[in-house]
Amino acid sequence: MLILGIETSCDETSVALVEDGKKILVNLVATQIDLHRQFGGVVPEVASRAHLRVLAPLVREALERTGAEKESVSAIAYTIGPGLIGSLLVGVSLAKALAYSWSVPAIGVNHLKAHLYAPILAGEEFEFPLVGLIVSGGHTLLVSARSWDEAEIVGSTRDDAAGEAFDKVAALLGLGFPGGPAVDRAAREGDSERFDLPRGMIRSGDLDFSFSGVKTAVRYLVERLKADGEEIPAADIAAGFQRAAVDVLVAKLTAAAGAVSPRTVVIGGGVAGNSELRRRVSEAPELSSARVLIAPLALCSDNAAMIAGLAGRQLERGGELTTGLAADDDPNLPWTPALL
Repeated sequence: MLILGIETSCDETSVALVEDGKKILVNLVATQIDLHRQFGGVVPEVASRAHLRVLAPLVREALERTGAEKESVSAIAYTIGPGLIGSLLVGVSLAKALAYSWSVPAIGVNHLKAHLYAPILAGEEFEFPLVGLIVSGGHTLLVSARSWDEAEIVGSTRDDAAGEAFDKVAALLGLGFPGGPAVDRAAREGDSERFDLPRGMIRSGDLDFSFSGVKTAVRYLVERLKADGEEIPAADIAAGFQRAAVDVLVAKLTAAAGAVSPRTVVIGGGVAGNSELRRRVSEAPELSSARVLIAPLALCSDNAAMIAGLAGRQLERGGELTTGLAADDDPNLPWTPALL
């Protein structure tokens, strides 16, 4: 069973071919970093037009690289949401057109759920119960799952997503775009204890997050240092911010694990590539009884392999497909009570 995957939820154009929901034959990603760097963030209209230019050529390249013929493709999987409406529309439109012309199913995939699926593409498998942390530029949430068919959100951010806070702090410190990797690099050279930054909602008693406070604290700190004529110690501030953000992520994740006693803990999304988060989670004693799965770095950011992989698992399980040629892209796609 060969699935062609298409991912265009934000600013990465990606096409992949995945066999049997697990084996990546090709996973192509065309980045838009250089296009958006001058603006310090993703410009939706620019992203949409860039997807239009490169998506069809990427599909052709994926088929050429693998030698696959369209007759061998079992289904077209595409990101239906959440994401930027214009970016989603480009991928959805091509996916439906290909599915119609090739007479194969079109399967819309929730790309947040696909982020949790990503470690399976690296040869792992889930054991339930499971706790998942999805942490990216647009989302930060905790998921508790008793099976593939029973999964609920148990915690989410009240304001900024963690990745959004990383991007804004990077801009405040002049570290460049994209902000997450820039803060991570700078933090390695900094003193994380020099500045005491707030840990939003770390003692709230629930599993929700807040990152607006620490972001604002960094802004006030930078403004104060500038007003005093002091040099901005970007590496130290980056290290302090990163430590504060990761403290909250790990605290909420371990609290969720304490309530569920999971056999598997999964972390997905772009911020899952953060070196301190990966280290702290792997060392957390509260998670020692569970298998901790974090996708390889190449599968943490948005990519089509995870879309095709999750669609392959849907087909394999024979469940009802909630999408097809009639389905519309949804920038605010709601979470349904399953991992599929």
